[in-house]
Amino acid sequence: METGEFPAWLEVLLKEKFFNACLEHEDVKKNEKNILCVDCCLSICPHCVPSHTSHRLLQIRRYVYNDVLRVEDGSKLMDCSLIQPYTTNSSKVVFINERPHSRQFRGSGNFCTTCDRSLQSPYVFCSLSCKISDVIMRQRGLSGFLRICKFLPLTDEVTTTTPSSTLEPTGSARTSSGSGGHGGGDMFWCQALACTATTEIVRKKRSSLSTTCRRVTTVVSETNTEAPANFLNRRKNTLPQRAPLY
Repeated sequence: METGEFPAWLEVLLKEKFFNACLEHEDVKKNEKNILCVDCCLSICPHCVPSHTSHRLLQIRRYVYNDVLRVEDGSKLMDCSLIQPYTTNSSKVVFINERPHSRQFRGSGNFCTTCDRSLQSPYVFCSLSCKISDVIMRQRGLSGFLRICKFLPLTDEVTTTTPSSTLEPTGSARTSSGSGGHGGGDMFWCQALACTATTEIVRKKRSSLSTTCRRVTTVVSETNTEAPANFLNRRKNTLPQRAPLY
């Protein structure tokens, strides 16, 4: 790479608006463009990955509503030293672009060489774009900043389809347990017997409960049938009372 040459993929990385919906997969879920294809110099979504399997892919992440790169991934293409890193999901990340200042304040301590943002020691850049601006201004090129990387795989699983090899059939539990030796098979059958015994206990409880309910229903029905009969007999034996004549 010649001195002063600015690669197209780096320009896309600094200017592209990531995490917008992919127009080619607008009817599919999880279609945010969060991957940069370094060879094609464009942003793609996880559903576009099968068309770029042999290309260098750089995954973009979000941290505090800003686009970031993992230090491990970015260091394969650029010199990410002296940039203030942050930790998210147990990984160190760096901001791609300069963040807007909430308030102007300058006290004692470390500050970004380009935008005067407060930093921790010993870092001197707050973002990747700030370091690129400083390197271009001082060295008049990016020859010492860029690195040669012929292969850049994705570090995370971003495809939405699950390979068939990772899916296990329904009866695989017994096969895998039995192949591990007598101990695994005995444990499997013990669990099966325990489940069967539990099912029998529940079945017996339900049957006894239903029998009890039938007995209670029979007693109540007999009581209800006897009550009206006694009431009618009592009314028949009782003489009617007439109103006195005046």
